Amino acid sequence: MRLVVLGGPGAGRGTQCELLRRQFGMIWISTGDILRKAIAAKDSDGDCQTELGRQTHQYVEQGELVPDELMIQFMRQRLLQPDVAKGWLLDGYPRTAFQAEELDFLLDEVKQQLDQAIYLDVPDEVLMQRSMARGRMDDQPESVQRRIELFRECTQPMLEYYELRDRLLRIDGNQAIEQVQQEILKKLGVIV
Repeated sequence: MRLVVLGGPGAGRGTQCELLRRQFGMIWISTGDILRKAIAAKDSDGDCQTELGRQTHQYVEQGELVPDELMIQFMRQRLLQPDVAKGWLLDGYPRTAFQAEELDFLLDEVKQQLDQAIYLDVPDEVLMQRSMARGRMDDQPESVQRRIELFRECTQPMLEYYELRDRLLRIDGNQAIEQVQQEILKKLGVIV
């Protein structure tokens, strides 16, 4: 199974991905983790080791979306790894309709296909509360607010993209973790 999990910062993507990973034994690909690793990998001078890491750092620091071209490069590298051949969960990618389309092109190229896009729908004020409660270094109020705004701007066209392809599962993400998980499994047809 190949799934994309969508939702704003603090929507519960990580929590639900961990539960799905355990349920199905899938590889969980968190783009946030990929970006943080690329930025954290330093050379002997204390600079980012890779060009992708250097280019990415400035965007993440300001709460801006990493440009499509860079994200597509990261995803291409990751989806060509042998451990993901039998299935995966994508967390935090795609973030734009363009990236969703590019992901489909990449999947065609590597002879894979997306099964479903799961959208965790959570109100903005709840996203803000949850993000601030996580206590991550990059979760400052201004950058979280900016990430929520960017998410909303980019989300609608992407949701429409997946809806038109009959691959979108809308989930009420503003409920208990177990209820969200049950709703996902039910809509995936795992439990009836």
